[in-house]
Amino acid sequence: QVQLVESGGGLVQAGGSLGLSCAASGSILSFNAMAWYRQAPGKQRELVARITSGGGTNYADSVKGRFTISRDSAKNTVYLQMNSLKAEDTAVYYCNAVRILAMYWGQGTQVTVSS
Repeated sequence: QVQLVESGGGLVQAGGSLGLSCAASGSILSFNAMAWYRQAPGKQRELVARITSGGGTNYADSVKGRFTISRDSAKNTVYLQMNSLKAEDTAVYYCNAVRILAMYWGQGTQVTVSS
């Protein structure tokens, strides 16, 4: 069973930075893609950033230029570096991993940006 464990959330002031980590129980290169999603209160879960097994990345328009997704395959860990944070970035952030016919989620980590 695949386990994804997020860490690094917390409280930060607007304009600040925060880094999230997602440690997987197996090789992250075995997934077709890994991603970060977020869900704010009363809103639907949305894709923030994705990295494919080939290393390609894509981002939500709202975070382009501010967030960076990366990975360390030796540590089986995916990261999300968040800079220039805004109050509207406040949400629970979830790590996601996809294989053919399977999808996995972490438990989520809270990010709160104070204005």
